[in-house]
Amino acid sequence: MRSYLYVPGDAPQKLDKALTRGADALIVDLEDAVPAAGKSRARALVAEWLDALPADRPAIWVRVNPGPTGEDDVRAVTGPNLAGVCLAKAGSAAEVAAFGATIAAAEEACGRPVGSVAVVPLLESAAAVLGAPDIARAPRVARLQIGEADLRAELGVTLGPDERELLFVRSQIVLASAAAGIAPPVASVSTDYRDLAALRASTVAFRRLGFLGRACIHPAQVAVVNEVFTPTPEEVAEAADLVRRFDAALDSGAGVLVDVDGRMVDAAVVRAARRIVDLAT
Repeated sequence: MRSYLYVPGDAPQKLDKALTRGADALIVDLEDAVPAAGKSRARALVAEWLDALPADRPAIWVRVNPGPTGEDDVRAVTGPNLAGVCLAKAGSAAEVAAFGATIAAAEEACGRPVGSVAVVPLLESAAAVLGAPDIARAPRVARLQIGEADLRAELGVTLGPDERELLFVRSQIVLASAAAGIAPPVASVSTDYRDLAALRASTVAFRRLGFLGRACIHPAQVAVVNEVFTPTPEEVAEAADLVRRFDAALDSGAGVLVDVDGRMVDAAVVRAARRIVDLAT
């Protein structure tokens, strides 16, 4: 998954249009995008919309509220067409694990295998970032995402042009994900959907840092994010050739080889090449 497009859960027309915007996945938002008075109605709308989805569509995630409201969200939207839930303001591994019990009951109620609904915790506080290694290992967690707007407000951080102020935080989440053996984290949104050049630059930086995919708040951002996280044909060809030659070297009894530029290639280098090939398939 390269792009995750946020869509308000209380706007049926936007939900339908979002299916055609080119995103690999949609995140239907029942949290910040929906006012408190409209959450019950939005929950019912999303549940009905999910039930009527066609088979040929992006993966569908739902961002649910924290606490009891989020439990109501899960009970309403869990069904055969739900890939998983994004848990807003996840604070600890214990909180994520407890939330999993509600998901399990909802899975049983709709006939889904228990454990089949994935969870992406949204880390939006300093405590959540510091607890990321444990949160990443909680049951059902597929990957992590940082909620940087809330986090910046808590930390008092103002981003400069290169966004170095959050480099430590972002690297922490990449490390926690790798250590837990889950997928690389999803990069956070850019709220300025008009400046696509800045979006491209920051998305490239996220990719270099170890993120895979980015959340979008506007359809105009999707094409840029997809392009950045899609390996070029040249990158794919080079990586595939490296993998082939390394596998051939292993078959001949060698553990390393030297590439065309005279650099030593070992299993660690080839692991990165295999990731590029996998992204292209």
